[in-house]
Amino acid sequence: MKNRIFFSFMVFCFLFAVVGSKAFYIQVVNKAKLIAYAKSQFIREVKEYPNRGNILDRNGNPLAINVHVYNLFTIPKNKNAEFYEQLKQLSKIVPELPYQKLRSLVQNRSRYTWLGRKISLNEDQLKKIKKLEGIFTEAHSERVYPNRELMAQVIGYVGVDNTGLAGIENSMNAELKGKPQVVKYIRDAKGRPIKYETKASDLVATDINLSIDKDIQGALESYLKEAVELHKAYRGGAGVMDAETGEILAIANYPTFDPNKAATFPQEHRKLAFVTDPFEPGSIFKTITIASVLENKVAQPETKFFCEYGKMRVQNHWISEAETHEKFEWLTVSDILKFSSNVGTTKLAFALKYPKLRGTLDNLHFAQKTGIEIKGESKGILSYKAADKVRPLTLSNISFGQGVATTGIQMLRAYAAIANGGYLVKPTLLKNEESQLKPENRVFSETTANEVAKMLVGVVNEGTGGAAKIPHYEIAGKTGTAQRVSPTGGYSGYIASFAGFPVNVNKKFVVLAYVDHPTENGYYGGKVAGPIFKKITQYILYKKKDFAQFAKYDEKSNKVNLDVVHNQQAATTKSFAPGYMPSFIGLDKASAISLAEERKIPVSMNGFGVVTKQSIAPGTVIAGSEASLRLQFEAPTYAE
Repeated sequence: MKNRIFFSFMVFCFLFAVVGSKAFYIQVVNKAKLIAYAKSQFIREVKEYPNRGNILDRNGNPLAINVHVYNLFTIPKNKNAEFYEQLKQLSKIVPELPYQKLRSLVQNRSRYTWLGRKISLNEDQLKKIKKLEGIFTEAHSERVYPNRELMAQVIGYVGVDNTGLAGIENSMNAELKGKPQVVKYIRDAKGRPIKYETKASDLVATDINLSIDKDIQGALESYLKEAVELHKAYRGGAGVMDAETGEILAIANYPTFDPNKAATFPQEHRKLAFVTDPFEPGSIFKTITIASVLENKVAQPETKFFCEYGKMRVQNHWISEAETHEKFEWLTVSDILKFSSNVGTTKLAFALKYPKLRGTLDNLHFAQKTGIEIKGESKGILSYKAADKVRPLTLSNISFGQGVATTGIQMLRAYAAIANGGYLVKPTLLKNEESQLKPENRVFSETTANEVAKMLVGVVNEGTGGAAKIPHYEIAGKTGTAQRVSPTGGYSGYIASFAGFPVNVNKKFVVLAYVDHPTENGYYGGKVAGPIFKKITQYILYKKKDFAQFAKYDEKSNKVNLDVVHNQQAATTKSFAPGYMPSFIGLDKASAISLAEERKIPVSMNGFGVVTKQSIAPGTVIAGSEASLRLQFEAPTYAE
């Protein structure tokens, strides 16, 4: 008996020691680890990002912003009368959630149930909802694009997790998204919230100021859309760049899309093809060839070349003029550009030789990405290196923009080097007003740049670019009508283009516009893309109120036939001085309105087209006068 008691006692002591040691291990030795494990079962840590940074235009206008929306949910454990009364109160606070709908949502549910998602609530509604028992709110920041299609391909859009998927939203996602903070909330063993309520974060990531001017962008998109639809084209593209800073003031493609519902639009509409899709530039490339000729001192502007009466045989192929009726004999270098002679440009390229032409193209960074802040940028296509033996036919084609592919942004950059006196600037979509005109960026001498600019003025005044003339301004520009590469091989259709800039202005900017595959109402660059250039250039000039300098050339061009005789001297400094009536002759309606508003002149208008008559003569003293100006508009006719 004693042995049995002793044995039982020893077993008890042993078990007590085991349990005690285990308790000691749990409560003392492994205390911290077990507490952490226990917490992990009901406390969850998540990363919360700050409100995504806003995207603004150069003047601070919002382009991409955040709005706070809320998800509402409940955990209907006890669906008693009091619970349904809470739902009734919620339906009164949030009218878009009717009681019957809420009742049906919780009918067969006993756990976590959504009552509404992405609902906009004001502060008063939030306060009332917080007083409801068993109704919880979850705050979210939703990305909104208040201007819809405006600048959509530049701005881009975000995905469901607020991560940028395209445009600036994508390329600058890290800056816009910011760094996260760790947030803790309580959950039960199955990961469901016991009581879960969040508020919108007060944190904000970096805002991005774009270089783009919202007003200029809006005007450009309007003119581009108008041209694409008028000519029933596949698409179009255009860009405006500050020639000194490299800032992009406007850039667009059409058709476009609404980033608020990006997934409903084709991928083709969502990309900025001006940057991502190369095309054969055609005759706007002749400007680069001629700049290379002058820079390498192969010829001077007045050097003459025999142009074979409009047709030249190269390696069993005929190089001919775009217009077969043009039988040019001898043309100066200036005339070759003015009349866009393919034969003349070929002769220049043969005199220049490919290594020197390729050297110029390399200096201008063709076949290289510009580094603009858009992912997916193309570097273009330029197959042959300077040391390669290029056949004469290939050299001929390259000289006038065939057999080479560039992006719109590359061509815009090249023309900026002519406009700014010979400097290569880096295009940027971010606001940066610092000049890039530095010695290390020089690619042409000032003499070359000025001579080419003068030639381009001749193209507009006397050559193929007459449709781009703007009264009172000296416009340099070049037309292009390139054969369009067909997706199935060969050529099919055309790409009409125009590139240029106003010369006699204080702030230099360049414009490039193209229309891809126009099928109606013409296909030549001057007629199809020229009006886009003219309208946006004119808009910018009057928006900037740059009336201080005026053209030195005769406005009566044989390429523009306005049925009006300009008896008065056009655009004198006196006529544009404050207190005097300016000249409206030749302006379109938008520019006339802009000028009238700038001078606070009451105006009435009749007709359409451009101004051919004004009731108060230019130069008339109008200070202190309340007289109303009447403008007569008539449609101009442009010779091809």
